[in-house]
Order: sequence, then C-alpha cells, then structure tokens
Amino acid sequence: MSEKFSPTLRLGDLSDFIAPSQACVVSLKGLKAIPKKPEPQVLAANTHQTEPVKISLKDCLACSGCITSAETVMLEKQSLDEFLSNINKGKSVIVSLSPQSRASLAAHFGIPPLKVFKKLTTFLKSLGVKAVFDTCCIRDLTLIETCHEFIARYKQSQANDVEKSKSLLPMLSSSCPGWICYAEKQLGSYILTYISSVKSPQQSMGAALKHHICQTMGFRPEEIYHVTVMPCYDKKLEAAREDFVFQVESNDGIHADESLCIPEVDCLDLWGNIRFDTGEVKLKEIDFKTLEDSPLDRQLTNLDEQGHLYGVSGSSGGYAETVFRNAAKVLFGREIDGPLDFRIIRNSDFRELSLESTVKVKTRKCDYQYVEVMACPSGCLNGGGQIKPKAGQSPKELIKSLETVYMEDVLEADPFKNPLVKRLYDEWLEYPGSEKAKRHMHTGYHPVVKSITAQLHNW
Repeated sequence: MSEKFSPTLRLGDLSDFIAPSQACVVSLKGLKAIPKKPEPQVLAANTHQTEPVKISLKDCLACSGCITSAETVMLEKQSLDEFLSNINKGKSVIVSLSPQSRASLAAHFGIPPLKVFKKLTTFLKSLGVKAVFDTCCIRDLTLIETCHEFIARYKQSQANDVEKSKSLLPMLSSSCPGWICYAEKQLGSYILTYISSVKSPQQSMGAALKHHICQTMGFRPEEIYHVTVMPCYDKKLEAAREDFVFQVESNDGIHADESLCIPEVDCLDLWGNIRFDTGEVKLKEIDFKTLEDSPLDRQLTNLDEQGHLYGVSGSSGGYAETVFRNAAKVLFGREIDGPLDFRIIRNSDFRELSLESTVKVKTRKCDYQYVEVMACPSGCLNGGGQIKPKAGQSPKELIKSLETVYMEDVLEADPFKNPLVKRLYDEWLEYPGSEKAKRHMHTGYHPVVKSITAQLHNW
C-alpha cells in the first residue's frame, strides 16, 4: 500500500488492490474468458460467441479484488455522458455540493468558497440543472441523529444487562464509505454492531430530496435525477448500495410500485471537482473565475438572511466535536464553548478528547465512547477526488491551504439551531430518532463474503 498513508492504514491484509500483472475475475474486454486448456467436450459445446459481460458497481463492491484499480469499468451509470443525457431527457437534475469540494475549488482558483458556490450554480444551471444545494444543511441533520443515537446507546449501556451493553459502545462513525467498505469486507460482524446506523450526508440528502423535497418542488421521486459533488471516489460505491434503493409509491400514495425502484443518489458524476478543473469547465471553454454569481437555492442550503454560509467547523463533518459537546450537555449538564482541546496521540490523524479531567467520570473502563474513523489521512479534505496540488506545491501545503479556506466566510453554527433542519423535522421526520427518521436517515451494514477466487488471489 502507498507509503503516503499512515502506518496504521498500511494494513497487510487489505485486498482492495490488484497489481497490474493480475486480472479481474471477470474479463474486462466484454467477453467471458475462455479457459487456457479446456476439455474437448467443452470446446464442442461453446463454439458460439459468448454474451457480453456487464460489470456493475454492485459487482465490484461485493468483490475483494480490484475496486481501486479497475474503476473505469464500473462507471457506466455514473459518467459525464449519463449526467448530460438525463438533462437532455428532461429529467429534473438536482446537484448536491459538499463543503470539501467547494473548498478544493476555492483553494485552486483563489476565490472565496461562497463565490465558488455562486459561480458553480451559474455554470450548472447553464447546463440545465434545476437546483444546486449545499450538503451542510443535511449534514446538520445527520449530526443531530448521530447525537441522539449516541445518547440512547450510552443510556442503554448503563443498564444491568452487561452482555447487551458490550455491543453498544464505543460507537463508531459511519459517514466515510471507505471505512464502511473496509469494515464490511475485512472486519465483518465483529465490528459492524458498533458502527452508527446514521446515513452519510450524501445519502441523507438523497433521501430528503426524493422522499420529501421533491414534493415541495412539484416533482415525483422518479422525475428527480440527483447528482452529488464529493471529495471521494468511494462515494460512488456508497451510492450504488442496494440499501439506498427504494420502491416508489404508486399513484394511490399508499402502496409501493414494485416495478419502479430508484436510488437516493443517481450519479456521483462530477468526480469530486476534477472535471470542473480539467474537463467540464474547459470543455465548455468557460473561464470559471469570470462566471457571474448566481443567487443560491435556499431550500436546502445553509445561508442566513445576511447571505452568509454557516455550518460546523470540522472539515470531515465535525462528528466527534458535535457528539462530544452534546453528550457533555445532555449527560453531564456541561455547556462547552470555544475550541476543543484535542490531544494528539500518535500523529495528527490520531486525536482524543476527554471530559474526565473536569467531571471525573469513567464509563465501564472504555476510554473511547465515540470514535470518528476516516479512511484518508487528514480526513475528507484529502479525499482522492480533490483537486491535486499545483506544480511546486506539496500535498502538506495544499492541505494547510484547504484547512484555511474551508471555513472562510462560513459562520460556525450549532446544528441543533438550524432553522432548515427544524423545518424538515416539523414537516417530515417529526423528531430525532422517530420511526420516520429511522426509516429514512438510518441504515444497516452487512458482512461481505469473499469469493473463492478472491481468496485464492490473496493466497
């Protein structure tokens, strides 16, 4: 594994990479592979041409072979052509923009994140996109659901049933699809029970758009084509999970139409900014900096009355910080204001925060009650889909630049006070942890059984 990763991430048993000398278990040239030394009777039975082989994202997710080295074969439904095709078909295309992608463009072009957002809105709407939303709004909702789940788990862990409480804490974060993929494929049921059931902001945005917001916009779920701009390639795998496909209700509004199943996220087409830098913008012969600023779509965008963006400060979502503050307030009656003093353990990627020094509480000898796990060193700002360093710029310098620009012109705000999230609960989800919230904002995880072929590769 690349030496750029921290020592802990350089695990010897990872099977998500295949060397160039190895081959995918399915032929990538469109035809099923023919054995080198087939039996005579097999030759006689297979003289006709074989059918073309289709490889989907789901196939690659379930394989323990080459999801990083053969991504080009699994993007048929998540491509620029597909994105433009759906616009031409008259679909109502809605784009969700992550704050990390916004920061990447801001650092690259040297303009504030708010201006990036407005110019990007201009460009996308010139292509025919109906609306461009900020995922920070739905991220606030996922933070609230995560805090509620943690408090519930903590209280249950105090019960007398020791065996049951062992599977509740520590609670592990669930927003990073690379981490989830690794946990399902390598760690299985041993670890999955500890992972938060809350969906990532990407998938929560898809659920909100297709189960609720589409109605307020006058569309049916199947008329929406949802595209996300994310900093991470693994978001493509996340969008393709069968857990995030649902049946659309029939016209009577009661029964599900079994013949019509649609995904929450249709396309992570824009390759985490790369195409905006080197492809789409230049293909259209547009100078991104000179684009006009368009008004932002406020329905699902964290924008206050004065026109300022707002959200949490954590560049990977702020999960650890938000859960810590909420738990300190709800469980121990302590309001914690100002920056949190994280203690670095091994390096900057390993940090911890404790309330023990002030409240003298230790729970069941478990030092880590909530653990935020990210697959990429330095978190989401360093995602594989972010714009790469400029000539002469080191990766460390780029990360420092991204960390600086990430909250530029963005007001730090408490997700529990977000008026847009409050409206979503009032109009749709009712309250944190409700049955509707569990149905639309939460999910489950499943151990992935390795194929015999993949195991032989490792052997």
